[in-house]
Amino acid sequence: MDEMPAFEKAGGEFSARERGRLIQAAAALHDAERPVRMLRSVAWPQGAYEAFMSAKARSLPVVDYTPVDPAPTHERTAVARGLIDGSSVVHDWLSRVADVVDMGANMVGAVGTREFYQLSTRLYGAPTATLNDNLTRPIDLANALDDVLSGFKHEDLHLDEAPITYCADELVDQIRPAIIAHFGDDAPSLEVVDHLSARAIAGGRYIRFRRDAIFSDRDRAQLVQHEAFVHIGTTLNGHAQKHMPLLAAGHPGTTRTQEGLAVFAEIISGSMDPNRMRRLADRVIAIQMSIDGADFIEIYNFFLDRTDDTRQSFENARRVVRGGLVSGGAPFTKDIVYLEGLLRVHNFLRVAVQLDRLDCIRLLFCGKLDIEDLPAICVMVQEGLCQFPRYLPPWVRDLRFLVSYLAYSAFLNQVDLGKIRNHYLDVLRHAPKVPTPRD
Repeated sequence: MDEMPAFEKAGGEFSARERGRLIQAAAALHDAERPVRMLRSVAWPQGAYEAFMSAKARSLPVVDYTPVDPAPTHERTAVARGLIDGSSVVHDWLSRVADVVDMGANMVGAVGTREFYQLSTRLYGAPTATLNDNLTRPIDLANALDDVLSGFKHEDLHLDEAPITYCADELVDQIRPAIIAHFGDDAPSLEVVDHLSARAIAGGRYIRFRRDAIFSDRDRAQLVQHEAFVHIGTTLNGHAQKHMPLLAAGHPGTTRTQEGLAVFAEIISGSMDPNRMRRLADRVIAIQMSIDGADFIEIYNFFLDRTDDTRQSFENARRVVRGGLVSGGAPFTKDIVYLEGLLRVHNFLRVAVQLDRLDCIRLLFCGKLDIEDLPAICVMVQEGLCQFPRYLPPWVRDLRFLVSYLAYSAFLNQVDLGKIRNHYLDVLRHAPKVPTPRD
């Protein structure tokens, strides 16, 4: 077994006074982050799609944003910083949260400007930023996925039967039993609404679905794993932290890990499909296009070429430029976190299994947190300031498959895939491609 990470030796007992100050600081930060509602601040008005289409998709949308004054948030974080005067991983965690909340406040105060984009890259990253290995970049994964998945035809990926589709009301009927079985009396409300920019979205205690949206059988499974078992689960677990309710707050500093967990959940549960994976890759590619100067119309046409769906292409392009500049050069980079977070979460889980740290896998779900926060979480559990999560996805509650998969996955890093690919490329060169028989 590898040597235990240093954070296992960190921490120590806090005095009653220091515990009180930490709890007060966390409460102050929870209060400070409440006005920082990023997605609400960058929302476009109803009718934006209709106006764009009435102009035959040839005029840039005109969007007026209302900046939010960051000063009240800065005043609250200053109170918290005054209480964070010790030296431990918990103090470090609270200081990082204060920095993120301040930056998020500055960001919602800069909507519609280039500064919004610059702050976005600091909070959410950029497609060309490297991960911890100083080599891997989200844009590289996006391009690789796009290259591989674009070669598959739709009919190659389905059974002989026509794929099942559901309207929003039918989908709700389909997923409600699984969600009630998992959460019991704490199950979120499932609401079908007329106006929603996405097809579905999870809030603190609800999941909403757009009435006119159509969902596939894979969408059904993905929504349960992603929105319910991960996002709703971590929210409820965070609300249960009576000493640290800050763990119920989904501030920008937690987005990478939360979305990474949610996408990994789709994969490990067998819910992922090529269309969904390619959509995530396309978002990263489109963000890089915007950084390189592409305007909203160019990004819309990029998505339209992929989907042939004007409404979905508009919404995809809107996600890229909301809060920034429709003229190009300053996008909202949040949507890179789905792939970047997936890479970070997957790599962490592989290492956690190698180090026999299954406790940390479960602790990832005790609220809204970032992987880098785990040292603080472990110390707070020891100190009685944080408790283990109640609601865990099935693949975390029963870790047998996950551990087996990750142990095997970790070894694959030692395999030279380039050489293996060349070998089988030579083998398959003499194997004609044959059509799949249809009964």
